Amino acid sequence: MRNFFKNFLMIFLVLVLVAGVLSMTQNGTSKKSEEIDTAKLAQEINAGQVKKVTVAGDSLTVELQDTDAPKQTLKKEPTESFGELMKNYGVTDEARQSLAVEIKDESGWKFWMMNLLPIILPLVIIIGFLYFMTRSAQGMNNKAMGFGQSNPRQADSQDKDKKTFKDVAGAVEAKEELSEVVDFLKDPKKFSVMGAKIPKGVLLMGNPGVGKTLFAKAVAGEAGVPFFHMSGSEFVEMFVGVGASRVRDLFAKAKKAAPAIVFIDEIDAVGRRRGAGLGGGHDEREQTLNQILVEMDGFEPNLGVIVIAATNRHDVLDPALLRPGRFDRRVTIDLPDIRDREEILKIHAANKPLSKEVSLNRLAQRTPGFSGADLANLLNEAAILAVRRNKKIIDEIEVLESVEKVLLGPERRSRIISDKDKTMTAYHEAGHAVVGYFMPNCDPVRKVSIISRGSAGGYTLKMPSEDKHYHTLTQFKDEMAMMMGGYVAEKMIYGNDEISTGPSSDLRNATSLAREMVTAYGMSDKLGPRTFGKSDDMIFLGREIHEQVDYSDKTAEMIDAEVLHLINEARERAEKMLAAKRPEMEKLVAALLEKETIEQEEIVVVLGEK
Repeated sequence: MRNFFKNFLMIFLVLVLVAGVLSMTQNGTSKKSEEIDTAKLAQEINAGQVKKVTVAGDSLTVELQDTDAPKQTLKKEPTESFGELMKNYGVTDEARQSLAVEIKDESGWKFWMMNLLPIILPLVIIIGFLYFMTRSAQGMNNKAMGFGQSNPRQADSQDKDKKTFKDVAGAVEAKEELSEVVDFLKDPKKFSVMGAKIPKGVLLMGNPGVGKTLFAKAVAGEAGVPFFHMSGSEFVEMFVGVGASRVRDLFAKAKKAAPAIVFIDEIDAVGRRRGAGLGGGHDEREQTLNQILVEMDGFEPNLGVIVIAATNRHDVLDPALLRPGRFDRRVTIDLPDIRDREEILKIHAANKPLSKEVSLNRLAQRTPGFSGADLANLLNEAAILAVRRNKKIIDEIEVLESVEKVLLGPERRSRIISDKDKTMTAYHEAGHAVVGYFMPNCDPVRKVSIISRGSAGGYTLKMPSEDKHYHTLTQFKDEMAMMMGGYVAEKMIYGNDEISTGPSSDLRNATSLAREMVTAYGMSDKLGPRTFGKSDDMIFLGREIHEQVDYSDKTAEMIDAEVLHLINEARERAEKMLAAKRPEMEKLVAALLEKETIEQEEIVVVLGEK
């Protein structure tokens, strides 16, 4: 309908333009001539006032003897000649013989315009109107017929911005797994000679931001074959059967272009476990999943088409998707370690003017747990900060501030707080820092600040010196003591009556950690080495909303008692530490009130050696 109104508007404007031109032509002619009737012309001819009469069809143009007088025009009947007309109106023979009469044959564009336009123009308008109506109806029919088509986006192998494995840092094992897929597409005989079959499906699993989609783009760039990519949500529609139709259409297009790669991003949108959602077997999502299963390993061979899918929730996928013959190769992409983070930072820093003092190795050490997307965002935020400060290069201070911005949010220096609240925040953060600094199994304290960031009134930043894959009981206990340091410091300085809401987040985190130690890690002597509780995933909602209780009420009381025991033990250890290091805490509080932010080197100077 939008195209129809657009075309109709264009035709209307053209007609208005033509009418305007004709109107101007007629107006111009009317200004230069005078309309008269036949009787007046006969009188003027008898009086000898007419010099010349020009006859063009049924139009007469009269020139008078008076050169200053305007020309006169009139119409006659087409079937009657000029001589008969004058004779009928009583013009004498002498007057007719002395009159100059010029006969013109009417021809040219004006003749055809004046005679044929009234007939042709309405006909053209009607034909044009019918044409555009038919075209619009045909377009709507095509859309209706194409409702079940997949319309996948196809990557261009000649694209200048295409990605390759050189653009992907880290994840060496994942590269090896995917390199075999690329080799098979380039030289399948190398595998067939050995009797090897390449997997039909490759499932990329990992946390958000680790580079699953980037790996798929790199495979497309390396293979140089047609690459069709769609999101899992694009298959699901309101009408049952549309998703399955789009799956069939997608694989049909891929088979025609074989060898080819089909990439389905966020496959958990349609690949969740069947039988656990709403709608039963006739649910649109389940119909789509059934069609994917058939296309990947059904009766018809799916030769030359490799399916790559990515998901953050592999635990909710249907088991039929993960069996051999479908997604029989699962590639887990973990968070990058310190070496991988440095390589990732080098890639994202290639087009940014970093100062010589910026050490990517040191930055990689300060960003444990960061994904590739986090690291890219970190350097981008540093570049934005440098532009905001009108700098030509990115200094180390912008990079370090960006680490905290990504972790905690932007600084809120404009926030106005009272001196009392500022002092209380300083004691709170100093309590965290002192306990974390002197506890032997805590991660190094990198920075302490009483400047608000995000929802936090202040923060104590601790980061490990190296990547950790396991945590011990002593590490958890020291970490819980550090969490309780802020609460203990406030209670020590202000007493029970003036305890604030500041430690609420610390208490929540300490309680959560203590419960995991008891129920998930088997770190309770009284309850023994077992787990408590079993998560029941509601698949159609995609998150845990119910925990199946596999223990008695008496055991639940013991769990609560053990959690409380661990928290009280951490509080007591923090109290002993702060009581022994009270002078160091006071020095740190004074430094925070003066400078607001203290880096790791200054913390060592203020608190002394461990």
